Amino acid sequence: MTAGAARAEGERVWSLVANVSLLFNELPWLERIPAAKAAGFDAIEAWWPFPTARFDDNVERFVRIVEQTGIRLTGLNFFAGDMPGGQRGIVSHPDRRDEFAENVRAIVRIAQRTGARGFNALYGQRRPDTDPAEQDRVAVENLVFATSELAGVGGTVLVEPLSRGLNGAYPLETAEQAVRVVQRVREITATDNIGLLFDTFHLANNGEDLVAVIQRYGQLIAHVQLADAPGRGAPGTGTVDFDRVLMALANAGYDQLIACEYVPGGETTASLDWISAMPSLGLGPGIR
Repeated sequence: MTAGAARAEGERVWSLVANVSLLFNELPWLERIPAAKAAGFDAIEAWWPFPTARFDDNVERFVRIVEQTGIRLTGLNFFAGDMPGGQRGIVSHPDRRDEFAENVRAIVRIAQRTGARGFNALYGQRRPDTDPAEQDRVAVENLVFATSELAGVGGTVLVEPLSRGLNGAYPLETAEQAVRVVQRVREITATDNIGLLFDTFHLANNGEDLVAVIQRYGQLIAHVQLADAPGRGAPGTGTVDFDRVLMALANAGYDQLIACEYVPGGETTASLDWISAMPSLGLGPGIR
């Protein structure tokens, strides 16, 4: 078994995905893609790494590298504004609706080219000049639009709670808060291609019981990202009990992708040892 697969309960098999926005960050951006392939991953995901929301030459270069490398792109964040400057999404910002719509069209093109299917729509922070109810209304309308547009390419929109105190006035901090948004959009669209992004770092950092979240919302979890807490390091560097988390996911019937989205704290390949360090779930041996 390579770094691209993990097994639980002798039956459940998950494909492990490298999030190249955090993994292989010792390398220049585009070099991380072949590095992930060389490390044994057969799939990658990423945050939106481009300065604008549209499909431009930067996006084209990224897609071509993915195609040339022969690795699958499984997921991508929607454009989230100025992430280095502290912004965390534009979905709920009324004055950026046109920009979000342009990004949805870009995401559809990427999905058509690469087969990527999971797209994380960061909600956006509360704004002091805008009524929160208006922001929530705009967010639902934008997510309905994105969900409807992506249905044609088999895409799923992901809604993610983020860590309290690290992401500004971001209003989705618990699984319950994110699930309310997911359920509202599902009610309007009568489709299920929007779901909860279950990120172990963010949820644990906010004091959530990860196993309880899985047991309650397992059928709404559309994607899983692994990082330990505190610190957002590789599994095993913090206090999250990943044996229990992965067993709960298996028991809930989760059979989608699991992404490695942690800060390696050094050379990425060395940080992958955790994959073979979970014998109770048969995750080894790691890198081929």
